[in-house]
Amino acid sequence: MTDLSTSYLGLNLKNPLVASASPLSKNVDKARKLEEGGVAAIVMHSLFEEQIIHESLELDHYLTRSSDSFAEAMSYFPNADKYLVGPEKYLRQVSELKKALKIPVIGSLNGVSKGGWTNYAKQIQDAGADALELNLYYIPTDPDLTAQELENAQVELVAEVKSANSIPLAVKLSPFITALPNFARRVVEAGASGLTLFNRFYQPDFDLEELKIVPSLDLSTSAEMRLPLRWVSILYGKVSADFALTSGVHTAVDVVKAMMAGAKVTMMASALLQGGDQVIPNMLSVLESWMKEREYSSIKQMQGSMSQKAVKEPAAFERANYMAVLSTFRDTQ
Repeated sequence: MTDLSTSYLGLNLKNPLVASASPLSKNVDKARKLEEGGVAAIVMHSLFEEQIIHESLELDHYLTRSSDSFAEAMSYFPNADKYLVGPEKYLRQVSELKKALKIPVIGSLNGVSKGGWTNYAKQIQDAGADALELNLYYIPTDPDLTAQELENAQVELVAEVKSANSIPLAVKLSPFITALPNFARRVVEAGASGLTLFNRFYQPDFDLEELKIVPSLDLSTSAEMRLPLRWVSILYGKVSADFALTSGVHTAVDVVKAMMAGAKVTMMASALLQGGDQVIPNMLSVLESWMKEREYSSIKQMQGSMSQKAVKEPAAFERANYMAVLSTFRDTQ
C-alpha cells in the first residue's frame, strides 16, 4: 500500500495536496467539493491589513512612504467596502468552513506593519482555524528604506503575530530577498513553524486608451515552479521549518519534484481555478502510480532526496546551473 500521508505545521495530512489561498475558499460548497476531490487541507483567502486599517496606527507610515506621499497613488487602494470580504465576515467564513469540513483549515493574514490589526490572528484562531499563514507582501519603492530596515520590520511583524496566538504559524515569503537563507532563518526564529515559497507578485499593466494603471492576473504554469523548487532544495536541512511549495504546481510530477526538493506539501490555486476540483483525484491517482512503478512506499521516503544537501552535485543549484544552461544552449537560427 502506497502511503501518501505527510505532516505540515504539526498537522497530519492524508496527502501533500493543499488548496492555497484563492476565491474558492469563500464558498463552503466549493470548499467541500475540494475536500471530496481529495485535498488534504485548505488555506483561506487572505484577510488584508488594509481591511482592518482602523485597527492599525502604523500602516499609514508604510503606505505613505512607499507611494512618495502622492494622494493619487494612495487613492488606488480600494475602499474597505469594495474588498472581497470584511474582517467580521471573514471570521464567520473560517468558522463555517471548520464546521463543514473534516480537513484542516488554515487562516491567512496579509500585512506589512505591526499594529492592532494583528489581534485578528487570535480571532482567526478562536474561529477554529487549525493554523495560520502570514503573507508578507510588500513592494518597497522608497530609496531611503534599506533592506535591513524592511527585513527587521517583517521579522518583528512575524513575532507579533505569533505572540497573538498558539496555533502553528507559516510565513509566505517573497523570492526578492538579498540573502534569503538568513532571512528565512530569522523568520523561523521569530516564531514561524513553516515557510511557504513563494508569494506571486502580480504586476500591473497599462491601459493605453484610458492612460491608467490596471490590475492584471495571469494564472501560473508549471514553469514557474522552478524558482520555489530551487529554494526549497537549498533551504531544506539548513532552516528548521516545514516547507510548502507553491506557484506552478499543476501535475503529479510537479508534486513529486516538490517532495524530493524537501517540501512537506504543495499548494495549488491556478490548477484548481482552471480545472476545478476534478483535477485532484487525477493527480492523486497518477502520483500513486508513479510511486508504485518506482517502488516508493511513502511520500516521506522521497522528501528531501534531491535537496542540495542530498545530491552529488550541490553546485547545480548555484552559479554552476547558470553557466551550464548558457554553455549548452544551441542557437537554432
